[in-house]
Amino acid sequence: MSRSRLAVRHGALSILLVLLAACSSQRGSQAPAPSPEQVRAKLVQLLPGKVADREGWAADIETALNVQGIPGTDENLCAVLAVAEQESTFQVDPTVPGLGKIARQEIDRRAGRVHVPGFFVDTALGIRSRDGKSYAQRLEAARSEKQLSEIFDDFTGMVPLGRQLFGTFNPVRTGGPMQVSIEFAEKHRAGYPYTVDGSIRREVFTRRGGMYFGIAHLLGYPASYERPLYRFADFNAGWYASRNAAFQNAVNQLSGGRLALDGDLIRYDSSAASNTELAVRGLGNRLSMSDRDIRRGLEEGETLDFERTTLYQRTFALADKAAGKPVPRAILPGIKLQSPKITRNLTTAWFAQRVDERYARCMTRAR
Repeated sequence: MSRSRLAVRHGALSILLVLLAACSSQRGSQAPAPSPEQVRAKLVQLLPGKVADREGWAADIETALNVQGIPGTDENLCAVLAVAEQESTFQVDPTVPGLGKIARQEIDRRAGRVHVPGFFVDTALGIRSRDGKSYAQRLEAARSEKQLSEIFDDFTGMVPLGRQLFGTFNPVRTGGPMQVSIEFAEKHRAGYPYTVDGSIRREVFTRRGGMYFGIAHLLGYPASYERPLYRFADFNAGWYASRNAAFQNAVNQLSGGRLALDGDLIRYDSSAASNTELAVRGLGNRLSMSDRDIRRGLEEGETLDFERTTLYQRTFALADKAAGKPVPRAILPGIKLQSPKITRNLTTAWFAQRVDERYARCMTRAR
């Protein structure tokens, strides 16, 4: 072998060794994952000053993260704390002003929808419960969602035909310090690390259960968002609502339509096509896709895989070309918050922005 070729090989080998050393150095310089003790200590530091039993809150949050395999990074800790502070100011069972009146109005509204006569509702609620008070009296005195839920559990179990006639009248759909959906908790109970006290519904109203399922809802799904703001919106509107709202926005730009940017791509209460599906079908020729292929793509809307579908990629490619620049891949859904507890004109965007402000303050403390 000539000296020149040997020199070339030696030079290439030297470069390779330098690159390997650099990679090794970078791997070695990465900070190890924080231990459970470090995560708890950081949480105690980051919790707002007025929170009582800081160690207890830190322990329940760290356990929830650990069990679910979610890293205890500053970003994740601050996201959890920001949502809990916004939803309940770290009250395990927050009180709701006028809850008894709100609940009775909701019961009457639901009874009317299923044609249950008002006098029947009055008679049933007038029955005395085990504590000597009528259910109507207990309902009127309820101050928190936990109390209200317990009244309904008692009521549907004790009153004849109570579960059949009133089982769906319970107006409490969220609860606990993160106000997580009880339906979500019941669907994601697998892996719950604690012995269930009666029901998952009851667990949601505890600190450990409320934080566990709230964290699962906030961080327990993969997303490609560049800002946590969109996770905060999803927490309020449903997984991937911000990404799907951006897809609807792209469809609007291509079709000239005015789809509601709510993140709902298909109807879940019917086999009929949603407005979004109909609008996308109108683009079928430009997308070179059949109605059936469009439907299959939209059905992935509750998963990360939607972003890998032909429908998603072709729609955004056309929208980018039409706009002459990349259009947003995530936007805040335009949803007005609807709940018997809400008396103001609030939206998902308002909620996400308020949480994002709390998150930014927490990250400042973390640094």
